[in-house]
Formats: sequence, structure tokens, C-alpha cells
Amino acid sequence: MRDQRIRDPLHDLVEFNASRSQLERVLWDVLQTRPFQRLRRIRQLGFSDLVYPGATHSRFLHSIGVFHTARRLIKVVERYGNEDTKAQQALAAALLHDVGHGPFSHAFEKIGERFGFKMAHHEDVSDHLIRHGEIADKLRDMGSGFANDVADMVSGGGNSTIYSAIVSSQFDADRLDYMRRDRLMAGSQHSGIDFEWLMQNLEVGDVENSVDGTKLNPVRTFVLGQKAILAAEAYVLGLFHLYPTVYFHKTTRGAENIYSELLSRVIDLVKNGSIENTGLPKNHPLVKFSNNPEDIECVLSLDDTVIWGALSLMAESKDEFISTFSKRLRDRNLYKCIDVRGRIAHDKSDADSMSPECDAACAYIRNELNDSVTNFSLSSPNSPPKILIDDVERSPYKKLTEDSKGPLNQINIRTEGGRLVDLSTRSHVVAALKKFRAFRVYYANGDEESKRKINEIISSGVSKWPT
Repeated sequence: MRDQRIRDPLHDLVEFNASRSQLERVLWDVLQTRPFQRLRRIRQLGFSDLVYPGATHSRFLHSIGVFHTARRLIKVVERYGNEDTKAQQALAAALLHDVGHGPFSHAFEKIGERFGFKMAHHEDVSDHLIRHGEIADKLRDMGSGFANDVADMVSGGGNSTIYSAIVSSQFDADRLDYMRRDRLMAGSQHSGIDFEWLMQNLEVGDVENSVDGTKLNPVRTFVLGQKAILAAEAYVLGLFHLYPTVYFHKTTRGAENIYSELLSRVIDLVKNGSIENTGLPKNHPLVKFSNNPEDIECVLSLDDTVIWGALSLMAESKDEFISTFSKRLRDRNLYKCIDVRGRIAHDKSDADSMSPECDAACAYIRNELNDSVTNFSLSSPNSPPKILIDDVERSPYKKLTEDSKGPLNQINIRTEGGRLVDLSTRSHVVAALKKFRAFRVYYANGDEESKRKINEIISSGVSKWPT
């Protein structure tokens, strides 16, 4: 088999050395499978192209970029010893880590949580696809247990090794690709990182590990040399900036909310035997999934294009809820947004919108808004919601002493004396970062009654701010 090449806007040429490497020949075959080709039809950033028109890149391209980045990380590991089998598993896991994502990715998972659909979670779908079916058949050429070992590495199961860090850590191949790729495709000038300098200063080290005060064996993971402390700061800030500017953008989140409510309504009607009110035929992939959410074939039949194609059908639905929200999503006629935290800070003379006092005011406002949403839903169950609530948060960096996932999720810097210390102890910038929170309320343009109600609730919450 000849070597294969894919042109990538981020990495230029990504090569699969199929003529010299059995693994890369197998992984090239994995690319041709139906489950992996499906990723071409799932966008990496969901609805972000409604804000950034260039952000239409797919999970397919991202996965190839993660594979390419994983090879570079493996070269770092090779300087400190070599475990061929684990390296091969890590490379396959890097390529397949996102194979289970559903239409519009994380927004689809919210729907799964609402209905308790296991196969709406990409981790569970990825695990199934790697262990069973077409992908597993291809991986079996690497040995009978290879597919299971790859699935374990993707899920984080089994013993933690430096190769686990390639798949899931602060400097994993996934993050090192999507940070740069999402910024590039969105056209954002925020969040730039000094990737090559980070790679040049990346080392392998043994980091101390303990649970509830009990000292455990050290964990081998990626660490940074002392010359990279400023690049590490920029890395943390770069990731942090992507959330308010891209991932948590108000318009993107508004579209996700409409999408979640729309699909939830469709699933409700299908499960209640009212398929005819959805506007969809009985054999539509979304109807089939609603009836059989744990069937892997029904899962594989869903992608972004299926949902976009269904919108015009659902726009003709007899159900006001489905018809209205389908048209809104299709035509980008989204709800208007009120930034509750920003409004509170303004009304309190530009007070800190992330302060405990603001948190308390938000808690009161959230409860009042939820009551309004519930009351409207009970009084008009077949009408689209008048108010949509979005409440998200993101920590820029979690210290090991906090609720973190352990040493693999810390950035450790090697000091002049050769010790490994957490970045937050050496960087005043990182140590000073606070958790980002966004609390927004959405209403339909022209719905003055809902707008007035929202403003009244916010004003009432502001009045309860301690003086």
C-alpha cells in the first residue's frame, strides 16, 4: 500500500506511512469506515459558524490533526524510553477519540442527559464503535486485544502511563490541536499560543501523587522546562479566552438552546405516538433514533446534515413549537440575549460581576426565572418557550488541591533546582485567574411582555444585593 497524505489548513501535510507502518496502514483503513467518514458531516464547533462563518471545520479534520499532533508527542516520549505497544495504542486512540460525537456535538449530549439516552454521549458511543463493528474489525489486524486497549485509553480506563497523557492531559494531542484549529478557522485573534516553543520545552517527568493525604506512586506525564513558563501562561490564557469569545459566545449558546428545545420536543412527540405532528416521515433518522435511542445504527444515521435537512420539513409541522423553532434555527432568527451578570454589575455601579454578591443575586434571579418558565410551560404546553436560560462556567486552571482530575491535568514546571512545581505557584498571572461565569436570558424579539418580566426579575435581584 502506498503512503497517503491529507492536506490540512493547520498542519499542512498529514502523512500516513502506510507502506512502512502496519499501524498507520490500519489507521488509514479506519478512516475509510462508515463511522469515521460520518465525522465529515459533524462540525467541530456546532453552531459557531452563525457567528464566525469560517468555523465550518469538521470532527473528521480535527481527528486527523489530533493523530498528527500525537505523533509529535510520541517523539517527545521516545527521548525518555520506548514502549512500542502503548505508543501504538495512543496513536489509534488519538485518531478515534471523537468518533462517537452526535449532531452538533455537545449540544446533542444535553438532550441525551434530559432523556437519559446513553448513546447520546460521545464517550459511550466512541467506546462501542471502537470495541465493536467495522472499526474494531480493522483494528483487529493489530492483535485480538488491540481494539479494547485503545477503547480503554480513550475512556481513561486501565493504568495511567505517559501514553495516557498523550490522549488526556493538560498537553494532550486533542487540546493542542483544537486550540489552534478553532482559533484559525474562527478567524479570532485571541488565544494564540507559542506551540513550537512549548513542544521544544516539553519534557517527561514523574509528578507526585496522593489521594486524601495518602501518598501514591508518582505519575509520569508531560512537564515543561523552566524556559517555558511564559509560554505556559499564554497557553492557559489562550484556552481560557476561547470560552467567552468562541465556545460560550452568546449567539452560539442561544442557537444551542433553541436546538436543544426543538429536538426535545420532537423526541417527546415521537415517544408519545404523535409522529404526524413533527412534520417528519416515520422513516426519518431522527424519528428512528427517538424510538430506538440505544440502537447504534440509529445513532450512526444522525449527523449535522440530517438535522439541517429536517428543518424545512419541521417548519411545516402542525405543532406550533416545532414549526416556530425550526424556522428560527433555519433562518438564524434567534432569540435576543440579556447578559444578567453584566446587567447586575452595571446597575451596581460596575461592581464585580464574578463576586459572591453577584452570585447571590444570580441565584435569586435564576429561581424566579425558572418559576416563570415552569408556569408558562404548564399554561401553554404546546407553545415554544418564551424564555430560555443559559448558565455556564469554566475554570481557567484548577490547582491540584482543588476538584481536579489529578496530576495529568496540571501544568508542572521544572525549577532551576530540578524540582517539579505547579504552574500556579510560579505564575502570579495564573494564580490570580478567576472562574469565568456567564448567566444569560433569551427572549423573542418583539415579545415585550417577556422582556419586561425579565427586567423586573433582574431589578428585584439587584435590590437584594447587600449594601
